[in-house]
Amino acid sequence: MKADVKRTRLHGWHVQNGANMAQFGQYDMPLWYPSGAKKEHLAVLSDAGMFDTSHMSVAMVQGGGSFDLLQTCFSKNLAACIGKTQGPLTPGKSVYGVFLDAGAEVIDDAIVFQLDDADYMVVVNAGMGGIVSAHLKSHAAGKDVTVTDLSDQVGKLDVQGPQSAKIISRILREPDGVFDRMPYFAFKGHFDSTSSLADSVRLADGTPLLLSRTGYTGEFGFELFVTPEKFIDLWDLLLDAGRSFGMLPCGLAARDSLRAGAVLPLSHQDIGPWPFKNNPWPFALPYTADSSGFTKDFVGAESLLKSHFEEYTFAFAGYDLRKVSTGDPAEVHIEGNPAIGRVLTCATDMAIGRLDGNIFSICSPDMPPEFKPRGLCCGFIKVNRPLNAGETVVLKDNHRSVKVEIVKDIRPDRTARKPLANFL
Repeated sequence: MKADVKRTRLHGWHVQNGANMAQFGQYDMPLWYPSGAKKEHLAVLSDAGMFDTSHMSVAMVQGGGSFDLLQTCFSKNLAACIGKTQGPLTPGKSVYGVFLDAGAEVIDDAIVFQLDDADYMVVVNAGMGGIVSAHLKSHAAGKDVTVTDLSDQVGKLDVQGPQSAKIISRILREPDGVFDRMPYFAFKGHFDSTSSLADSVRLADGTPLLLSRTGYTGEFGFELFVTPEKFIDLWDLLLDAGRSFGMLPCGLAARDSLRAGAVLPLSHQDIGPWPFKNNPWPFALPYTADSSGFTKDFVGAESLLKSHFEEYTFAFAGYDLRKVSTGDPAEVHIEGNPAIGRVLTCATDMAIGRLDGNIFSICSPDMPPEFKPRGLCCGFIKVNRPLNAGETVVLKDNHRSVKVEIVKDIRPDRTARKPLANFL
């Protein structure tokens, strides 16, 4: 392993438990454990999976000017972004969006958590804490605001799947109060014991915790934040609590296949140094009701509105589990024609399959009882022309050709947004 490759605090645990390790975002991370990526993927649909996500970066934005700074730099309108009525972001709520440069190219995507009236936590991707913090500071002149990069100073893990609330409740002090009124993208508590919010969520031993109903799988679950010195203890507590519920530790391979099936982008792969336009994620932008403009100004907004960018990103689903390698590289073709683009992501969602032209998940309530999904390849392509849902294209790498369908959605009947009461 290269000397400059970082390790999370759980690196020793991963190696001792037989994880297949690889470099990702500057960190040596587990791809899968002896159970295998397929079982880990399916565990998140049927029971629960736990992920070491402490390679992710955290930045704090604090002070009287914090709202104005984030309104300037972050794509979502924090004054109108919550729920169907587009209410304001308030303490205890979080929102997904992107940071763009002046040319509307993606610096990184992020979730912004409002901790207090002038106190925000920004969670970005591995290795991006310093870059996003520097971007925020470059726009902070004259504002009463402090930006602090907390990369490698916060312990973070994810518990995802239908049993996740039951598992977490086993390690919490007063779990009934914690899980009361906790909709999707809400959170409670804080990982810093100096915060008044820390009193709202604590482990049984008194350790403060930030518990967020978010994740990167499309399924019901949580992200948990603690101070680094408590991180391994939290992992061990959850492993023990989850054993009787069928929970598995999961690596990045299952994380990738789950997020692809849930139509969630990987920053610097599916979104990156090109205009954030013509893709499946317009909800990250503050469009007006008629989509003719934005409800606020922000860095990159003018370029987006003026851009005549003529490349298009689409989601696709295959007809079996065969996939192509994006490292070959893989091209996109319409049969009998030259390449029209390239494959950004190609993974296999092992929880889905096709029957009579329809895609079913192992969690689909209307799946015929005799049908057993065997997995479908899925992901994203970037091409030089618009395509319609239902059209087929061919993905080609140096070894195979795979026919796939352009789709608006991939894995049906995902659970992330379902009421928490359904899972307690």
